[in-house]
Amino acid sequence: MRYRETFDRPVHTEDVWIPTRDGTRLHARIWRPAAAAADPVPALLEYLPYRKSDWTAPRDAQRHPWYAGHGYASVRVDLRGSGDSEGVMLDEYTATELADGVDVVDWLAAQEWCTGKVGMFGISWGGFNALQIAALRPEPLKAIVTVCSTDDRYDNDVHYMGGAVLGIDMLAWAGTMLAFTARPPDPAQVGADRWLPLWRERLDAITPYLHTWLDHQQRDDYWRHGSVCEDYSAVDAAVLAVGGWADPYRDTVLRLVEHLDPGRVRGLIGPWSHQYPDRGLPPGPAIGFLQETLRWWDQHLKDADTGIMAEPALRAWINDPVPPATSYTTMPGRWVGADSWPTPAVTWDERPLGEPGAAPVTVRSPHHTGLDAGRFFPFGNPTDLPPDQREEDGRSVCFDSPPLTARTEILGRPRVRLRLDSTTPRAHVIARVCDVAPDGSSTLVTRGVLNLLSRHGRERADAWVPGTFEDVEFELNATGYAFPPGHRVRVAVSDTYWPWVWPHGERGSLTVLPGGSAVLLPVRDPAYDAGRAPIRFEEPEQAVPLAVTVDAPDPAAPPRPERVVRHDVATGEWSLEVDPNYGGSRTYPDGLRYEESAREVYRIRAGDPLSAVAVSRWTIRLRRPDGWDASVTTSTELRATATEFIMESTLVARANGETVADRSWHRTTPRTSG
Repeated sequence: MRYRETFDRPVHTEDVWIPTRDGTRLHARIWRPAAAAADPVPALLEYLPYRKSDWTAPRDAQRHPWYAGHGYASVRVDLRGSGDSEGVMLDEYTATELADGVDVVDWLAAQEWCTGKVGMFGISWGGFNALQIAALRPEPLKAIVTVCSTDDRYDNDVHYMGGAVLGIDMLAWAGTMLAFTARPPDPAQVGADRWLPLWRERLDAITPYLHTWLDHQQRDDYWRHGSVCEDYSAVDAAVLAVGGWADPYRDTVLRLVEHLDPGRVRGLIGPWSHQYPDRGLPPGPAIGFLQETLRWWDQHLKDADTGIMAEPALRAWINDPVPPATSYTTMPGRWVGADSWPTPAVTWDERPLGEPGAAPVTVRSPHHTGLDAGRFFPFGNPTDLPPDQREEDGRSVCFDSPPLTARTEILGRPRVRLRLDSTTPRAHVIARVCDVAPDGSSTLVTRGVLNLLSRHGRERADAWVPGTFEDVEFELNATGYAFPPGHRVRVAVSDTYWPWVWPHGERGSLTVLPGGSAVLLPVRDPAYDAGRAPIRFEEPEQAVPLAVTVDAPDPAAPPRPERVVRHDVATGEWSLEVDPNYGGSRTYPDGLRYEESAREVYRIRAGDPLSAVAVSRWTIRLRRPDGWDASVTTSTELRATATEFIMESTLVARANGETVADRSWHRTTPRTSG
């Protein structure tokens, strides 16, 4: 990593209030060339709810000053009702959030230091709303860089997958956002006399997002809002879409490259987790991402021919085979290019799961199948990725290929077609593709989920008629992977996957006809690389890091593992305890002390789908040497009966020893698709 201490253009930093159409003001930090008032520059916007004054401050310091030093006004804005902005925040990606974003784009374009051209960038939430605001077409917005984001809020986000309720992040993210939304504004930014009234306004308005998300168990207008896949033609800004094979949103990159104007889109997928690709967090290798995006901005905001539009439409990393592990500092592999997506370099290889007339097999997996799934959102932590899948394979029905005679590369979204019957009207089917080495170790390559209720469309729930065989086909997550000779391709099928997938209330089984079932692999021909220029990136470069002091573990405290699986043999209960480890407690250069502790627990008993319970608990404390001290403690729990989901949430907020809010919620909602 190279750190830039100085730039050709001196950088000026200022905090400002940006007005929106209803008079609510958003708080922004602007890094721009000091000479921009006399020599205007384009503006770049990152627009998030995660608090520029503390939570994202280290990451912001890596990139915003860097962009400013290279000739841009780089702007970080807190969403309405978050960080130091006014107003309240009621959900993700609301019409108000997007309208505010349009107002910010227009405001930036009108400043004397701006040329009138604006770009947006962001990872995750910031990548989401960059794409969604681009679909609203504010005139100044000419280009975006969207990293680890989605075009499909229903089927490619933290709430549902394949029409199934996501137990692990539906609950965990709802619990996280309850705590995050409840954090106070900073009196150092908004004023000692204003921060408490602004905080009370937020706390009075808070409702757990989980209530809304579980009220919409099919793909309806709630999920269509903000889902760019509903109308790709709405986006006319240039789009650089970026993802990682260890990130759950990687499929979106392929869809955007396929559906957007080929002359206005480029895709990039590396081995990365849910992180910016220059940060150097596992799995690497990291790339000079800021330099790559500078080529994008210069091309589309300064009309300079940087050569980036001559790059392949898709640049993708092919992972070489590795033994299973929960973290890789660097993944072995190589970069490949495709001039379009789909690409003629990839063809479908259909592999039956059995001979015609092969005996039916029964799939009835233990309810703790899925405990070795790994983290839904890998962040580069030591326990994020799936471990050896042999135990999971043993809880599934497996179909193995003969040993491969040659290296086989796949790139894209494999599909599984199953001819099956279910003994219950409601059921799930989960398929995993694994690389099985000669020693028996099993490395997860990709996976997919289908709620059989949604087999005819995510907008409906069609009960299965037991005793009836149907062909169901569903896509697995995209991947780039090379199987070596001598290894086997395994397709592992289960009907449970806890806690990723919330179990239906009925315990049944599936019957699969192997001869009528197949896996379809997107096999890439390496001969396509002949004569093509190699794909290379510069070494990572950032601005000088922010001088944040992160707490070391207390040697006197008991160890707190990131991920622990326990089995109570007497009761049959399995539990998974997770520390999401977003960065822990730290102290900032201005004296702000930010303390954070979170724990997620997922429990289920053998043979009892109604025993599933998921819990998220958070404690956040902010304080300054001048005596300001504020804290938030939350708890969110989800369980279910056969007919309804049950949600329990609590929130306690305190300021300088006094209780500011003490709230609790009890909510039930019918199980329609879930």
